[in-house]
Amino acid sequence: MFKALRLEEIYEKMVSSEEYKTGGWRTFKPVFDKEKCIDCGSCWIYCPENSIIKKGKADYDVDLEFCKGCGICANECPTEAIKMVLEEK
Repeated sequence: MFKALRLEEIYEKMVSSEEYKTGGWRTFKPVFDKEKCIDCGSCWIYCPENSIIKKGKADYDVDLEFCKGCGICANECPTEAIKMVLEEK
């Protein structure tokens, strides 16, 4: 049977991914080569988990607690400044 929900009820049930550290799923992790980075921000723009952190001019880092190792950042980097390397645990 259909039950109409108010938007407030839906929003209360939604959770942010910030509450769930998902980095443990990773097989590969991104590693930055700061010498090749041209500070275009493509990695930051395309990261679906918002795991790329801009620290300064052409200086980016990865929040490994949330990075799933999908490789989108490396794929979108025009200078190949990001390499996906096997995660060692």
